[in-house]
Amino acid sequence: MNTVSIVFQNRSYAIEYVDFPATVAGRPPLVLLHEGLGCVAMWRDFPEKLAAATGCRVLAYSRPGYGASDPYPDRRQTDYMHREGRDILPAVLAALDVEQPVLIGHSDGGSIALIFAGSYPAQLRAAVVMAPHEFVEEETLAGIRAARELWESTDWPKKLARYHKHAARVFADWNDCWLSPPFRHWNIEDFLPAITCPLLAIQGRQDEYATLRQIDVIAEKTPHGAQLLKLDQCGHTPQRDQEAAVLAAISQFVAGLA
Repeated sequence: MNTVSIVFQNRSYAIEYVDFPATVAGRPPLVLLHEGLGCVAMWRDFPEKLAAATGCRVLAYSRPGYGASDPYPDRRQTDYMHREGRDILPAVLAALDVEQPVLIGHSDGGSIALIFAGSYPAQLRAAVVMAPHEFVEEETLAGIRAARELWESTDWPKKLARYHKHAARVFADWNDCWLSPPFRHWNIEDFLPAITCPLLAIQGRQDEYATLRQIDVIAEKTPHGAQLLKLDQCGHTPQRDQEAAVLAAISQFVAGLA
């Protein structure tokens, strides 16, 4: 595993990442943004398979506080995804010498990709968002409440500790923040009209954390719309539940950018 140093709010953070080189000239770099409980290791072999399928350089990193990256000093607040998309992601891209990437975000990572795309439209080649959130639904909160019950009644804490140096805090920050009363009003739909790059939005029809309205609104509110892929027999993790379909869709999408 590699590490790179970034500076955010006058503090330095060591960020873990993996980097698979391009095998086809002229293809844009792909940057993976993980979910709310994710990290580099939890992508498993998806980054490597994506690099092989697309010929692109593929990078994945763990956000501050996740995986083996340095911990974030404060508890996550309602604006934590805004902070990741507007401040931390640009610092990571600069440190890794990445320009005009295709962002590929899952869940929270998808929301972060949309925030970046709406904040810095000229700095992005395209984006793929898998099971993103633009607003809070009761289905989302029900799923997060169920996650808390599993955390308290199963060996999930032990399993998550395999991937994160500070697993208990990773879970608490995510779960407590999403279930806090202020977060009920969280919404990033205002970023969508400013997004000008090509978009591919993917969601499972059996997503346990959201309805398909989450990707429909992307197509409705972005100026050029979005390609939508709604997958059967697929929950909240399309890259795991329907890996072959997701790899094929992203490969076709990236090839079409030329």
